Amino acid sequence: MTSVPTPAADTAPEVGLSADEARRIALRAQGFLGAPDRRSGVRGVLRHLGAVQLDTISVLARSHELIPYARLGAVGRKPVEEAYWTQTHAFEYWSHAACILPIEEWPHFAFRRRAYRSRPQWHHELSDAAYDQVIKQLRAEGPLTATELGGAKNKGEWWDWSESKVAVERALMYGEVVCVERRGWKRVYDLAERAIPGELLHDDLDDRECLRRLVRLAGEALGVGTRSDIADYHRLKAEQFDAVVADSGLVPVEVEGWGKPAWADPAALQSPPRGRHRTTLLSPFDSLIWERARTERIFGFTHRLEAYVPRPKRVYGYFAMPLLAGGRLLGRVDPARDGRTLVARHASLETPKAVGPMAKALTEAAGWVGCDQVRVERVTPAELHAPLTAALG
Repeated sequence: MTSVPTPAADTAPEVGLSADEARRIALRAQGFLGAPDRRSGVRGVLRHLGAVQLDTISVLARSHELIPYARLGAVGRKPVEEAYWTQTHAFEYWSHAACILPIEEWPHFAFRRRAYRSRPQWHHELSDAAYDQVIKQLRAEGPLTATELGGAKNKGEWWDWSESKVAVERALMYGEVVCVERRGWKRVYDLAERAIPGELLHDDLDDRECLRRLVRLAGEALGVGTRSDIADYHRLKAEQFDAVVADSGLVPVEVEGWGKPAWADPAALQSPPRGRHRTTLLSPFDSLIWERARTERIFGFTHRLEAYVPRPKRVYGYFAMPLLAGGRLLGRVDPARDGRTLVARHASLETPKAVGPMAKALTEAAGWVGCDQVRVERVTPAELHAPLTAALG
């Protein structure tokens, strides 16, 4: 890796990286290489990543719990929730998808709130009275779920949402309302004026400054990435990325084998990534692997979430979790729970060398979710079934 120059405003590559260097930079940036920052804990993971994606699926645990677990080890599940939702450390908003975001980033999503407010059409007509009623009720009663606001469901249009649910979700997108926690997976809404610290409660930053900040944050979280990698982190448009990347502070780089322009966090180029690799199972919604093309480019590993694939067409399973070990993706497992037994419904291993790491990852995951046994049902290739069972025994 060549020495780091001062970031330039053009996109000519300033640094050359091997594919292996880029992979290790990405692993360190995402918190999988080097000593985990246990003192900063879950909140440190959130600040470091800049976004933790939410999803309804819960097998071992929900994805937003699996993210810190993968980096820190067996952190308590209740402390994970408390780290996100107490003392105004985070808010939920639309980023890569529905994500938990560090509270200090509220001003930098002003561009998206403005875009929602100026949106000319919605899927559902909504009266001013319904919108005003939701705001009035939240002001009077404090944080409430959609059910408490009058019911979330209806027999009308737009996902069968009720008028009050449509109103509060629109207020959420506008930034007048904030999701301050998830309770039984239901969003709990409060007024932004009450939930967001006063010094952060503003939309003063123009679109360019918001975009510049989010591009820089994405570059730091990824370590190194292409235009599509970095733009996709917070679901920015390609032209939005193009407009600000020269002023973002990211360094243009050329990565062996990538075949397209890339940019890196200058701090990530200061020293070679060193330290211990995590061995763990990854949520399919983990930001290390949530973008399939990037995962294939960096790890040579193709992964697809099959939860929404018809059962007969699934290859790896409903919620197959990739196995990360030694900085490589060595296989995947579709887990389930049967009482106090963690069931590996289908473990797919890339190489016999993955047997030990898979056994270690399954054992650690079982302990984390309160299971004291692991049962293996199916292994691909089949000849690794006995070695994996023996390693677990």
